[in-house]
Amino acid sequence: MPCWYFDKKELRNSPSLQDGISAETESRYRKEGARFIIDTGTKMDLGYNTMATGVVYFHRFYMAHSFKSFPRYVTACCCLFLAGKVEETPKKCKDIIKIAREKLSDEKFRQFGDDPKEEVMTLERILLQTIKFDLQVEHPYSFLLKYAKSLRGDKTKLQKMVQMAWTFVNDSLCTTLCLQWEPEVIAVALMYLAGKLSKFEVVDWQGRTPKHLRWWDVFVEDVTMDLLEDICHQVLDLYSQPQGNQVPDSPPYEDVPPGRKDRHHPQPISPAQHTHSPAGVPPVKRKDNESSLDKLDMSTINYSSYSSAGPAFPPSSFPASYPPTGFFTPSQPPPSLPPQIIPPPTLPPPNIPPPSLPPPNHPPPVLPPNHSLPPPPHGPMVHPPLSIPPPHLVPPSMSQPPPTHLPPPTRPPYLPPP
Repeated sequence: MPCWYFDKKELRNSPSLQDGISAETESRYRKEGARFIIDTGTKMDLGYNTMATGVVYFHRFYMAHSFKSFPRYVTACCCLFLAGKVEETPKKCKDIIKIAREKLSDEKFRQFGDDPKEEVMTLERILLQTIKFDLQVEHPYSFLLKYAKSLRGDKTKLQKMVQMAWTFVNDSLCTTLCLQWEPEVIAVALMYLAGKLSKFEVVDWQGRTPKHLRWWDVFVEDVTMDLLEDICHQVLDLYSQPQGNQVPDSPPYEDVPPGRKDRHHPQPISPAQHTHSPAGVPPVKRKDNESSLDKLDMSTINYSSYSSAGPAFPPSSFPASYPPTGFFTPSQPPPSLPPQIIPPPTLPPPNIPPPSLPPPNHPPPVLPPNHSLPPPPHGPMVHPPLSIPPPHLVPPSMSQPPPTHLPPPTRPPYLPPP
């Protein structure tokens, strides 16, 4: 299977950057495309896995193509359309385009061309070839819930931490974290960030052994504090960036000549020529055993500067009373209830009357005296007497029994041939 994880040097040398688009503009295009997928999927009541899969397709697609070659909103509709089929929540292409028409301005919707449905369906083939038909994608959501079940502590604080981490996972879809690290690592990092902000310190967890210094050592190995803080700062950068009302529009959609299947990109640009990396985080200077997130407070994050997108926590697949009793304390067995014996239902006797039998020794009916059947209408029937022939007229075959031995038939004597 293809590898979909890139280092920062490869992210700084994407096709869009080679095509003359600045790193800031590419980062903004990725955010707008991801948020468009999430907003459209939310309006169509799609699951969080479907929307996250569409966003991952979107990010992977633009690691092989430029934003100048393929407009982001057409690609976003195509990614959501394909993700719906992969996650078994399909939606019609015309319904996705209808919502896109409501959300986009006339100028942006002009990128869909004269036949928007044909544009999306054609791009789907290019998308499948670009992602090499690698359709199954894992997301941090499932790992977040799995890791939360193993932690022990105050249930209220733990639920608050998990809910905050769920929000950070939603917002991480607007970054390129899904192109840098596995979902298990992202889930651990964002739970670590949420624990710092909610002042929840994990002191005990299920499966703890002396060699496990931190709770995530049970699930992932070789995860350093530098790596966790790098991921956390990439998410926190979303809340520190100003969201202006007027932003430049998409690059013009250049028509490809009929004889050319793809555009020729210029030679790769050296990473040293770029002063900003879309996934870059300045190095953190700290003392030993000191984290750059220790002094982080909820007051330092302005949620109003970046409206959080994505499905709310808990997901629709969980009951309204999430978490259930004992959810975060797996070491405690559930209470054992005695088996309930349910008696069989008692049915009322049927209202069927007993059969009426004649009383015993019932005498036969008595006929009146001189009772006789009426004579037939044509008088009494007289049978003629049987005529038996005299013995001398009976044929021998009838008067004598057949002989038990019959003589052989007489044959002429055998004469030899002359």
